[in-house]
Amino acid sequence: MSTIIYPSPIFGPVHSRRLGLSLGINLLPSDGKVCSFDCIYCECGLNADHRPHQPLPTREEVRQALHERLQQMHQRGEHPDVLTFAGNGEPTLHPHFPEIIDDTILLRDELCPQARISVLSNATQIIRPRVHAALMRVDNNILKLDTVNEAYIHTLDRPQGTYPLSAIIQAMKDFRGHLAVQTMFLIGTDADGNDVSNTDSCFVQPWLETLQQIAPQQVMIYTIDRETPVSTLRKALPATLDAIAEQVRQCGFSCTVAY
Repeated sequence: MSTIIYPSPIFGPVHSRRLGLSLGINLLPSDGKVCSFDCIYCECGLNADHRPHQPLPTREEVRQALHERLQQMHQRGEHPDVLTFAGNGEPTLHPHFPEIIDDTILLRDELCPQARISVLSNATQIIRPRVHAALMRVDNNILKLDTVNEAYIHTLDRPQGTYPLSAIIQAMKDFRGHLAVQTMFLIGTDADGNDVSNTDSCFVQPWLETLQQIAPQQVMIYTIDRETPVSTLRKALPATLDAIAEQVRQCGFSCTVAY
C-alpha cells in the first residue's frame, strides 16, 4: 500500500486537477499525519499507521520557508495560481493557523499578488471563531462535506472525537457563500465488508437539500485518484459523477468534477 506524506512546511508547486499551479503549504509534520478525520480513502494513509515524531512547523518557519520559495519561483519566472494549505492532515488544527494566514496574505500581496489563497479543510474546526475568522480572509475556503448522513460520516470519514454535524452545517451557512463545498463520491466496501457507496439518491438528495441551505459559491465533486488505505474502495463512474453534477447545477450552483 502506497501513501503520500508531504514535505513540510512548503511543497511543490504541483499541478492540481482543481486549482491549477499550486504551491502547497503543509502546517503538519513532514514525517506523519495529524488529522481530526481518519478517512478510509485518504491518500496519506490511516492515522495510526503514520504517527509523527517531529513537531509542527512554527509560524516563523512557515513564513520564512514560504518567503524563500516564492522568491525562488519569481526569479525563475514561475508564478503560482494558488497558495494551497493542504498536506498531511487538517491545516486548521495548527494553533497559530490564524496568524499564519495573516503572514501568507502579506507575502502573497508582496511577491505574487495574482495568486489566490486556498485552504483544503475537513471543516471540523470551523465552529471555532478564530478559525472561521481566518478562513473568511482567504480567497477559497474548500470545505469537506461527504454526506449529511451522520452514521455514514463515522464509517467513511471517521471523526477523531465528536463531530457535531448540525453545528458544522450551521457554521457553513455562516460563511454566507464565501466557501466551496467539496464532496468525495465513491463506491465499494470498508474493511469489514460494509457498503460505503454514497452515489445513490438516499445520500445525494439530502446532500443537495443541505447545499441549498448552505448556498456555497461553488461545489467540487471528485472521486478516488490514488491508492487508498482500504483496498476495497473504487472510483465512482464518470457518468455517475456527471449526473450528480447536473443535479447540483439544476439547484443553481457552479459545479466542477474531477474524475
